[in-house]
Amino acid sequence: MKKIAVFIFIIMLGLPMVKAQDYQTALGVRGGFFSGISIKHFISRTDAVEGIAAFHHRGFMLAGMLQRHANAFDAPGLSWYYGGGAHAGFYDRQYTPWFGKDERGNVSTFGVMGALGLEYKIEEIPVTIGADLTPAFNIFGHTGVWMGSGLTLRYTFQ
Repeated sequence: MKKIAVFIFIIMLGLPMVKAQDYQTALGVRGGFFSGISIKHFISRTDAVEGIAAFHHRGFMLAGMLQRHANAFDAPGLSWYYGGGAHAGFYDRQYTPWFGKDERGNVSTFGVMGALGLEYKIEEIPVTIGADLTPAFNIFGHTGVWMGSGLTLRYTFQ
């Protein structure tokens, strides 16, 4: 009986953190380590997929992530999220900082990335503002670890 009571108590503590998002899909712009277009779509009350098409070091990058959202600091409209996914990049060696300026040719990268961020849904207008950190590891192409960050402004659709 004690185990059941503890289980119910833990579930009740977590309920205030689980909240349906105020929107289904959002589309907008992202600025930061890589800048471009971002689209986020909720597939459940707490889980979303995000796709990013961005420009980075005069190249192009695509990323896709699955994210888990929860209310942050008991503030209405504010949520924190974490998640992960994959990215692929296509670059000219001459314009990337990890190659020399005299190196020519193209390079493609592929790797995994994470996300940790905060997002605020403005109640009065259909807009979200988000900030995140995106650690990543390139598996193919130029291998290595890098850390990105960004600000995202999106228009929300119901």
